[in-house]
Amino acid sequence: MTTIKTSNLGFPRIGANREWKKSLEAFWRKDKDVNDFLQEMDTRLKINIGKQKELDLIPVSDFTFYDHVLDTAVMFNWIPKRFRHITDPLSLYFAMARGTDDAVSCEMTKWFNTNYHYIVPEYDEETEYKLTENKPLAAYRKVKEEFGIDSKPVVLGIYSFVTLAKGYNDEEKGQIYNKLLPLYIQLLKELEAEGVTWVQIDEPALVAADNADVQAVKSLYEQIKSELTSVKILLQTYFDSVDEYKELITYPVDGIGLDFVHDKGKNFDSLKTHGFPVDKVLAAGILDGRSIWKADLEERLDFIQSLAGELDIAEFWIQPSSSLLHLPVEKHPDEHLDEELLNGLSFATDKLSELNLLKKGLISGKTSIQEEIKQSQNDLNILRQYAETGNREEGTQKELFHRELPFEERLTLQQNSLKLPLLPTTTIGSFPQTTEVRKARLKWRKKEWSDQEYESFIKAEIKRWIDIQEEIGLDVLVHGEFERTDMVEFFGEKLSGFAFTKYAWVQSYGSRCVRPPIIYGDVAFTEEMTVKETVYAQSLTSKKVKGMLTGPVTILNWSFPRYDLPKKEIAFQIARALKKEVEALEKAGITIIQVDEPALREGLPLKESDWNEYLTWAAEAFRLSTSSVEPTTQIHTHMCYSHFEDIVDTINDLDADVITIEHSRSHGELVNYLKNEPYEKGLGLGVYDIHSPRVPSVQEMIDIIDDALTVCPTDRFWINPDCGLKTRQQKETVASLKNMVDAAKQARKTASVQV
Repeated sequence: MTTIKTSNLGFPRIGANREWKKSLEAFWRKDKDVNDFLQEMDTRLKINIGKQKELDLIPVSDFTFYDHVLDTAVMFNWIPKRFRHITDPLSLYFAMARGTDDAVSCEMTKWFNTNYHYIVPEYDEETEYKLTENKPLAAYRKVKEEFGIDSKPVVLGIYSFVTLAKGYNDEEKGQIYNKLLPLYIQLLKELEAEGVTWVQIDEPALVAADNADVQAVKSLYEQIKSELTSVKILLQTYFDSVDEYKELITYPVDGIGLDFVHDKGKNFDSLKTHGFPVDKVLAAGILDGRSIWKADLEERLDFIQSLAGELDIAEFWIQPSSSLLHLPVEKHPDEHLDEELLNGLSFATDKLSELNLLKKGLISGKTSIQEEIKQSQNDLNILRQYAETGNREEGTQKELFHRELPFEERLTLQQNSLKLPLLPTTTIGSFPQTTEVRKARLKWRKKEWSDQEYESFIKAEIKRWIDIQEEIGLDVLVHGEFERTDMVEFFGEKLSGFAFTKYAWVQSYGSRCVRPPIIYGDVAFTEEMTVKETVYAQSLTSKKVKGMLTGPVTILNWSFPRYDLPKKEIAFQIARALKKEVEALEKAGITIIQVDEPALREGLPLKESDWNEYLTWAAEAFRLSTSSVEPTTQIHTHMCYSHFEDIVDTINDLDADVITIEHSRSHGELVNYLKNEPYEKGLGLGVYDIHSPRVPSVQEMIDIIDDALTVCPTDRFWINPDCGLKTRQQKETVASLKNMVDAAKQARKTASVQV
């Protein structure tokens, strides 16, 4: 008889009230000493384990002080040269994540196709490979001591770790594997000596691996397994189907984890075609680890039973499709959402409860959870009715997807109209949201301030920063976005079909947490969203002020989407609404309008074969929102963490007049790409890192500008920071921007109008 067990892949780190974030930032501010910080982190780990105690297999070492990929890099001594002089381990760790006065931080990029961002490991041939600390073992011991639980340590696998790293070429991969392999074996042997039963080795990169890589990685696991005697290995994949399923199931491991939610049915088809080994455990991801929506328990139970019917194995685990890192921890008792919506939600702790119910249904029969099944179906039926906002617009005319004139003709008109200097300077949009700004917003939301008082405060901040920008000498100004809590939430609050939470936080990167809006119904324009503040800012200066909007694909990708419509249709609904806002800004006299798409690449499917469909409708959604403006109106867009080369055709297809891209932490990779593949439209490569508090020197930025101008036309190159400045302090912001303007002035002296 098959044994059914419940398992989890990972749990949110941040705490229901962001306790993790608060401890971390207090430590960085030196408001908390290292002992208090470590004690609070231990407490947070234990609370997380306690919330999972009803599971049969509980993950550990998914918990981290910043990022689990950074943990792995530090654990294997992958320390970039610029940080090797730092002797204190914790200082070294955070220096790699955040940078220092003397060294830029490691690059940050998105974790596969999620909204989480990880620190990119940097390889260099001088790296001394060694296991500096067995972090999974330390976590296992803590949990064993506190709870008496034989937990399941989680380790980022050798293939995925190397795939996520940078600084090597393909020919060096084998050498890197050979150097890392003894460290993985040492780590696992130490876990084995401690009495660990199961280790979860995460290999999400295997879902898109080709046959050659799958074969090569198999040999690595053969070597690993040959050194072990008792500890069992679960090879865990997620986020998509495994292309090389037939080969994967021959790996010398004790269990395989597959995603049966985001696989488009392919993993199940492969299992039916090729079977599943009788001597392995199947860990089946059957609840969506990234969706906030309640599961239809009957549908899930029927699916699991049909899956189990294809198996002849001794042990079968049911689990979320991925780590629950991407979900809020739990529903907060003070969350003010309509009951119809709240009852349809399922956060991290709810997913675990659903798992336990499904296990009960599998073991004791469907009737044993009949009441819970009825409740889930009733909640979902009510949710569907609640989603009917009556605001759906059907169809879009094809001509609305294209600008009136091609770029080269628009460029001449815009240069004549805008009269900007060579190498114009600007910022990406937001300025520091100080304690005073946050307090003012809180007073207004608590009704302690009237609308008029709050508006007066916002106007004062806008005026103050317009004056600061003029004093610094920036060429194109912004109003600063002081009225906005978040670049997505702000717009969602003014559109139909969105709901907002007060406590449903998720981790974006490091200590940065966000509350993604919930798209539950049809999205439509209801009122002007940005015109008032932008027009006011423009009235204060003779320089151009950019209108600032968040693009349709980013709003979609940084929200929790509804489950009953294709993402393309949701994106088009948002685009139609934004189109009306763009037109309102233009009508009000704003002739530079930035529509940010920092998350466009984040929505890419993991497999390149699936990219075209997504990128086609993503570009169409952007053009739908921007193409109705006059040729003299300059459309900007901005992207973060982008591998430009992956989506250059789509970036062209957006038909934006100017694109600004985060660049400073990529160590010249984008410039190297542009040497062979020139980009002909307006381009601004970020000249300094806004994720770090350090103030870059003028010369650092001149070096970046000079490097960029070897591949970019000077008559269409812009100078700007990497991203918005919301999270920075005023002092460092002003100092950095002054240096940036000085760098631009010096660059103009030597720049030619030719490439």
